[in-house]
Amino acid sequence: MKKVTVKIPKILIFIVAFLFGAIIVKLAYVALSNKVDGINLKTFASNRNTKEDVIYAKRGTIYANDGKALATMVNSYTLIAYLEPSRTTDPSDPQHVVDKEKTAKMLNETLGIDYNQALERLNKDAYQVEFNGAKDISESKKAEIEALNMPGIDFILSQKRFYNMSSFASYILGYAKKNDDGEVVGELGVESAFNDILKGQNGKKTYETDAYGYKLPSASELVSEAIEGDDVYLTLDSNIQLFAENVTDYLGDKVKMDWMLFTVMDAKTGAIVASSTYPDFNPNDLSSIKNYVNPLVSYPYEPGSVMKIFTWASSIEEGKYDGTTEYLSGNIKVGGYTINDHIKGGWGTINYNQGFANSSNVAATLISRDLGADKLKSYYQALGFGKRTGIELFSENTASEEPTGTVDFRGEIGLATASFGQGIMVTPIQLLQAVSVIANDGTMIKPYIVDKIVDENNKTIYQGGRQEVAKVYSKETVDQMKDLMYEVVYHGSSGGIWKSNKTTVIGKTGTAQIGSANGYLTGHYDYIQSFVGLFPKEDPEYIFYVAAEKAETNAGTIAKEVIKAVDNIVSYMGLEDKADDVQKLTIKLDNYISNEVNVTVEELKKKNLKVYTLGSGKYITNQYPLKGMKILDGSKVFLISNSADYQMENIIGWSLNEVKTYASLLKIKIETTGNGYVTSQSIPPGTIITSDMTLNITLQ
Repeated sequence: MKKVTVKIPKILIFIVAFLFGAIIVKLAYVALSNKVDGINLKTFASNRNTKEDVIYAKRGTIYANDGKALATMVNSYTLIAYLEPSRTTDPSDPQHVVDKEKTAKMLNETLGIDYNQALERLNKDAYQVEFNGAKDISESKKAEIEALNMPGIDFILSQKRFYNMSSFASYILGYAKKNDDGEVVGELGVESAFNDILKGQNGKKTYETDAYGYKLPSASELVSEAIEGDDVYLTLDSNIQLFAENVTDYLGDKVKMDWMLFTVMDAKTGAIVASSTYPDFNPNDLSSIKNYVNPLVSYPYEPGSVMKIFTWASSIEEGKYDGTTEYLSGNIKVGGYTINDHIKGGWGTINYNQGFANSSNVAATLISRDLGADKLKSYYQALGFGKRTGIELFSENTASEEPTGTVDFRGEIGLATASFGQGIMVTPIQLLQAVSVIANDGTMIKPYIVDKIVDENNKTIYQGGRQEVAKVYSKETVDQMKDLMYEVVYHGSSGGIWKSNKTTVIGKTGTAQIGSANGYLTGHYDYIQSFVGLFPKEDPEYIFYVAAEKAETNAGTIAKEVIKAVDNIVSYMGLEDKADDVQKLTIKLDNYISNEVNVTVEELKKKNLKVYTLGSGKYITNQYPLKGMKILDGSKVFLISNSADYQMENIIGWSLNEVKTYASLLKIKIETTGNGYVTSQSIPPGTIITSDMTLNITLQ
């Protein structure tokens, strides 16, 4: 067979070698380089993979003890614009922004976004964009934007914390806000202390994505559902809280002061039913916070003469006290110092019972001297001073270097000043706990703020209640102290300013100097004025404590407003000393839910109640006040019907309390000017209410 020789042209060999070399170079480049043709290969590869999104758990709701929601989660939306033309497959139904100038103009008109900034965002080379000023959009605003039918405009659903009654009990509730990971986290008050309970357990969603990180249309999802947070019910009574807030709001507006606190505690259980602070803040607007410290638990200070309650009680308990023994009031020398009574000349020769009624520092000094430093200190410690109470509020533990104060006094002068509340540091919550011995025959009761915790299945997983801390004094000692505290209010040097028209208040005044780096401040108003009271006298149901720092007014101005609140509480709870008269004025509400509106309105009007119906529905879906609550003759009752077409009422002449309740039921914000009763309203009567409205009222 003849051999055939095939000759390959050199040019062909050169071409093949060149192509082979180019392939090797390309492979090396791909292997060694992060980017190819402008695409980051690591990102490209990782994107074309599975993606995991967090499903945030719904944060639990915080309620008052009457079931009124105080802190809830509401839907909010972030507006986005799709810019990628490939999203549109049908030109008659565009899925991206087509007319950028028109879209920018409409965003400016509906959301107030600057036109040029909006247009700049819409001209970006991106798949989608967001806008400044287009976050936390409400349901009603979202519906308004959707009605414009702007191609390529969409919304991302999220949730935010909303406080239904704005500044209501703000330092108790605290606030929660989104962190950098998009999770709502509590940062003050109950929101912080119970964050782990309220936040629930997040879920996740896993799915396939394309090279650009977007979900593949045909991809299936693996979903692990979130577990909702538990609901927290506080001990706060909505009505009593409003009584307290009226006091601090009014005095905060009228009187120049650094701060003020007014707290009311159930004397038998330790439940905090109200706690109001000036200045307060609106948790929906965190720029309104002026101070992150809650005076109730986080601000130790020298309490002044309210401590005489425990000096006298300790002496009585030790069998050393004889109230009829006389002494010379005015001043006394102690270790090179002179201690004066608040009336420097004193009252002449008086007995120790009169010394308590007149808040004599000289009497306190003599009693403590007879008692001894170790014994007085042991009683102060047994009463919980210098220790955390354990109340369920975050800031008792963290807000100060000495969050619990100190009763570690030394020497002769230290003993003397401690006996009338100077040279020692306590917190208001400690005082409330200590004074509970007077209402419980000498047994001290722990204060608490959480009534119960309920899980997503409506099962109560925690129930608060009365906790006895220690037996400090005998009933005989307490009975004697009640009589002494009665004399303070009715015959003491306070001039009767703490008397109530509806019950018998007993208590003790306090006027404490304010410490500084160079001793004590010496200005005319450089004091903390305070009063701790209990009512009714024989078997106290409530303890209240009010304190104001550097208030440029006299104690009478403060007492007048506080006693108004006390009288309101007495009427509201039916605690008047004249029980027959109270019975005639007090009406106990039934459950009207599911009843017909018209029938219920007529029934309530016959009881001389003012009835307001929200919505035009036939049946009642909710009511306020709730079943079982006692209200006074002529009070307002709100019935919520099964139709949400709420119309604005004429609220001229209403009190601030009534407007706050009404606004919370309408789920709208209120802004106020002045004090007293409503003289003008920004939303005219008959206007259909939407949730994005703000009601501005003027009070006089």
